[in-house]
Amino acid sequence: MDSLEQILQSISDLIWGYPLLILLFGTHLFLTFRLRFIQRYIGKAIRISLQRSPEGTGDVSQFGALTTALAATIGTGNIVGVATAVAAGGPGAVLWMWLTGVFGIATKYSEALLSVKYRITMPSGMMAGGPMYVLERGMKQKWLGVLFALLTAIAAFGIGNMVQANSISSMVEHTFSVSPWITGTVMTVLTAVVIIGGIKSIARVCEALVPFMAIFYVAGCLILLGMHIQTVPDTIMLILQSAFSGQAALGGFLGAGMKEAMRYGIARGLFSNESGLGSAPIVAAAAQTRNPVRQALVSSTGTFWDTVVVCAMTGIVVVNSGEWINGLKGAELTQVPLC
Repeated sequence: MDSLEQILQSISDLIWGYPLLILLFGTHLFLTFRLRFIQRYIGKAIRISLQRSPEGTGDVSQFGALTTALAATIGTGNIVGVATAVAAGGPGAVLWMWLTGVFGIATKYSEALLSVKYRITMPSGMMAGGPMYVLERGMKQKWLGVLFALLTAIAAFGIGNMVQANSISSMVEHTFSVSPWITGTVMTVLTAVVIIGGIKSIARVCEALVPFMAIFYVAGCLILLGMHIQTVPDTIMLILQSAFSGQAALGGFLGAGMKEAMRYGIARGLFSNESGLGSAPIVAAAAQTRNPVRQALVSSTGTFWDTVVVCAMTGIVVVNSGEWINGLKGAELTQVPLC
């Protein structure tokens, strides 16, 4: 197992090196300028996203599509993921993660717009769309669409299920001494009940749970920050300074610390909001919308809420606790009370 872990770590280091970071963040920047800072319409996008009435053909409301996409991102990605980024890359990773969210809004807008534009109506009357249809119908590269669909299905087991299930089971075991087998079985049953009903069933559950989950979590963060409000200004300054001067969690040096902050911040930013990953647009393609632009605006708010708001608050709470210097990682770091 140790050898396998080392091999996987080497592959991860290779994949998440400078080339991919430049391509990912560079794409966010390119689309931001190409779309003339589409982020300036985020207020209008939020207003549209809160409308639950059908606007056109589709399977679920725009709000339902948004909450379904958020259900896959608000949680492990911007809680445990942020803690992991801080533990590995230092406080500066929070700023790079936040910037990935700000500029990633343009990427999320673009991929959602294309997915709705090139979606199709199945014989059953349901909508189907996503990057695979964009590649097939828009770029005339069917083989690339098939490859994307195959790799996305494989990746779904890792970033879509295993990470979340492992984090939940580990935290429940550590807190309540419940066996991971029991936690895993309960999660499997509950997930199956929701998924078997299809996209409409998933959207209904997400519409009810996601807003409550997000509001409850943000309120908790605000309470924790309020309890230690005197150290918050210093914490924000530490995050800003570490992002460029390089202060790794275990004492990195100039250059290497900054590299790690960028690497883990941008990587975890993608894991958090999925901008550019291609999974969220699959859900967006099923939305009841009058045109691709409106749904693209709605989808872009997912990155705003997930990373610009929730990830930022999580990062400030984790750094403000001061426990990130003690060698704690992931779920363990998020459990440390600030009291």
